[in-house]
Amino acid sequence: MRRIRSRAAGPRAPIALAIPALLAIAFLLLPLIGILARTSWGDLGTHLTSPETTQALKLSLFVSFWALGLSLVLGVPLAWLLARTEFPGKTFVRSLVLLPMVLPPTVGGVALLLAFGRRGLLGPWLEDTFGITLPFHTSGAVLAATFVAMPFLVISLEGALGGLRPRYEETASSLGASPVRVFFTVTLPMVAPGLAAGAALTWARALGEFGATITFAGNLPGTTQTLPLQVYLLLQDNPEAATSVSLLLLAIAMLVLIGLRGRWTGTPSATAAGPRGPAEEPASVPSQDVRPAPPVHVEAKAEAEAEPGDSWPLHAEVTGFNQLTLDACAGTTIAVVGPNGAGKTTLLRALLGLTPRAHATLRLGELDVSALPTHRRGVAWVPQDGALFPHLSALANTAYGLRAQGVPRAEARRRAQEWLDRLGVGHLTARKPSQVSGGQAQRIALARALATRPRLLLLDEPLAALDQTTRAHVRHTLRTHLGGFGGVCLIVTHDPVEAVSLADRVLVLEDGHVLQDAPPGEVTRHPHSPWVARMLGRNAWPGTATAEGLRLHDGGLLVIADPLPAGTAALAVIAPEAVSVHRTEPGGSPRNIWAGTVREITTSGSRLRVLITSPQAPDLVAEITPQAAAELGLADGVPVWTSVKATETTVVPL
Repeated sequence: MRRIRSRAAGPRAPIALAIPALLAIAFLLLPLIGILARTSWGDLGTHLTSPETTQALKLSLFVSFWALGLSLVLGVPLAWLLARTEFPGKTFVRSLVLLPMVLPPTVGGVALLLAFGRRGLLGPWLEDTFGITLPFHTSGAVLAATFVAMPFLVISLEGALGGLRPRYEETASSLGASPVRVFFTVTLPMVAPGLAAGAALTWARALGEFGATITFAGNLPGTTQTLPLQVYLLLQDNPEAATSVSLLLLAIAMLVLIGLRGRWTGTPSATAAGPRGPAEEPASVPSQDVRPAPPVHVEAKAEAEAEPGDSWPLHAEVTGFNQLTLDACAGTTIAVVGPNGAGKTTLLRALLGLTPRAHATLRLGELDVSALPTHRRGVAWVPQDGALFPHLSALANTAYGLRAQGVPRAEARRRAQEWLDRLGVGHLTARKPSQVSGGQAQRIALARALATRPRLLLLDEPLAALDQTTRAHVRHTLRTHLGGFGGVCLIVTHDPVEAVSLADRVLVLEDGHVLQDAPPGEVTRHPHSPWVARMLGRNAWPGTATAEGLRLHDGGLLVIADPLPAGTAALAVIAPEAVSVHRTEPGGSPRNIWAGTVREITTSGSRLRVLITSPQAPDLVAEITPQAAAELGLADGVPVWTSVKATETTVVPL
């Protein structure tokens, strides 16, 4: 128990740091205690209800709420611009936002006077053209409060937007939502904590503004005399009343800070920005009717929607990091495979128009969509994590793309429910993404993309989060849908079963270039990439042909049955079941024999896969039965001999 308490308490602070820290706390706390100690509690009600104080309070509330409104209208777009775009002078603009926070308020008031005063830069024009005079007017007090308070909103919201992964907004665009719709239905709801924190701080700062207001707008009772200015006047004639009003402002500020609970930066919650939950089924949650967010505007039938029976062959020429030309007939499913960094996701993002790394000239059917924005291309995307919108239910998520395309609400919900039912998650319609398992979330994301009837469907490892049983079910459902799909589907996968069972072609990428583009059977028999061969469970050894056989890049010589011309680059593919394992050096017909050591034994179905290292050849994987492993006494570190017949080796020229 003592150990637990010690760990909970954490490390003790060094005295050299603890004493200054305590002094800092006392320095900040004593002025507040002074207000509480000097407040005339008996006269508090009288002081706060005096006509002058109530008038100043009403004016302060009026000014602060108008300043908040102006800050929202101007500051929210500015925060988005700083967080989401790159432009010349961005550092200067961010410094400009911070300037009112470090500038003395009276200097800010002078600056406003020189800009909007009667002799300022814009003041004469505003007065002559519109008859607007800002100094010594309530509107001037609003302007001064906005000037000093808006940075709090911009900084807080920019931090929240910076913590929000763009993938949510990109996914919404791929579903057909316009940028404005994405902003109001996805971006703002997901950064709501940061927006609320910034708004609260902005309002509190505007409520307490003094220096810029008195310099620019003056101190006119009923016009510009806000509560802080009232405190200033009361200090000269009635210090007790000034203390009471100061206590009121202090209480308001403390309530705002308590409500924020340290969430000034307003970063998105873990649910919104973090990874998916575990794949197991969550505890049951009450069902509730969570309706989709209302659209910002309803467009006519979007160009992106394909009708059943439509045919959308694909032609794409990709330049940049990826260098390839891709042609596919309508109804073709292409599995895109390759090692990490090969350019698989970059290819998908280029087809979506979402990356500067690569550009795609894209034609779907007779339509050239290369110049169209993402939301008008008719290209639906399911990213690796699904990117479900955390503030919407499963039904609202699935209906999102349909609503963005102008489908009426009732019809969109009906079609969304059909797709959820098809994928076995129809009972989760009212749940939020945080209330479903990772596998369920992935199926909902798949239903959301399929419901939009896209011309081109891009799936980035769509079944990776599913268990084997669910994966087989969803794979069957997906194969059934793709059988009648009039467009082209690209599936990025590391699963050979998905590549073979779902795809008509396998596109192998490496460093952005195509190594192989062939039917799954051809790729399985003659892989041109060591990575693909290993993905298929084969041993893959690159080398160069010589008169003796294949000189391996990792060292050693492999004797092959069908010699190649000397100097030919080739890939030797050896099935694990073709590797024989012995405890003593074998004799007989094998031409390739190596001594080695067992380094790892793993299970593969009803058989065992044994990794064997050798100084004479690259690492080799053999597949044997558990009975054979027991008879040989195999275990990690056991010395063995391996042999491969020359006729059991497939050599693919590269």
